[in-house]
Amino acid sequence: MTITLPSPAEPLKIGTRGSPLALAQAHETRSRLMAAFDLPEAAFEIVVIKTTGDRVLDRPLKEIGGKGLFTKEIEEAMLAGAIDIAVHSMKDMPVAQPDGLLLDCYLPREDVRDAFVSPLVERLADLPQGATVGSSSLRRRAQLAHRRPDLNLVEFRGNVQTRMKKLEDGVAVATFLAMAGLNRLGMAQVARSAIAVEEMLPAVAQGAIGIERRAADDRAAAMLAAIHDTPTGQRLAAERAFLAALDGSCETPIAGLALLEGDQVWLRGEILRPDGSEVIVGEARSSIADAAAMGADLARSLLSQAPSGFFSWR
Repeated sequence: MTITLPSPAEPLKIGTRGSPLALAQAHETRSRLMAAFDLPEAAFEIVVIKTTGDRVLDRPLKEIGGKGLFTKEIEEAMLAGAIDIAVHSMKDMPVAQPDGLLLDCYLPREDVRDAFVSPLVERLADLPQGATVGSSSLRRRAQLAHRRPDLNLVEFRGNVQTRMKKLEDGVAVATFLAMAGLNRLGMAQVARSAIAVEEMLPAVAQGAIGIERRAADDRAAAMLAAIHDTPTGQRLAAERAFLAALDGSCETPIAGLALLEGDQVWLRGEILRPDGSEVIVGEARSSIADAAAMGADLARSLLSQAPSGFFSWR
């Protein structure tokens, strides 16, 4: 199939949120497309779209909605033709796309680990008894409450720069960020240490960038196919099927990580009570072809072990 490539006169419009990290991810996408098709930077236009999740920063995400808070306005712009593709942090993405949109391109996955950030101590284990720790992630809060019930956990929303300012202001003595985001921002030195996945299993799809398009857009489909990273897609097939079967959202503490081992996928999953009082973990292996089915099966296995009201906040 022959496609008409974008040009400075008719650029491909890349939709993104406006945070420094979101822009870094959009720039990476543009750079990969430029290299794949030998196009100038002017053949692309980065369009910043402010989402509900970016505008409402004074309330926890669970009070104002789920993962769609960071994608709804961007997807509406794409359906309206205002942008051609959208670049997303995959851990923010709902498991289902709106009718007419498709998510089938992933960039090579970055470091999946959580970063421990503190001006006072080097590691999570070094935090003094009763220390105040900030996090907006229900997963991280539940994992911390389970491992360190003595800690005082406070809400900590905002982008990387906002959270660093809160630490400077003494709102908390430590927080957590994704190593992937720090690496993409050239800020890896901000992390006092990276937390091993055995100690803190990451969010589903953490470290992965996904690029969404209109299902009927053949040009976008062909261009994105050229920069798609197959191993990342194979790992996310297992993780996102696991999340979907759990009906996962920003309102439920869920962790999951898939690794490739030859022609096999190894998936570890974890569900937690929001207060950290109980954790259910499991793992499974399958062929790459069966990764999605295996992810869903593991989710059902964990759910079968969970008592009624496991995810309840009351």
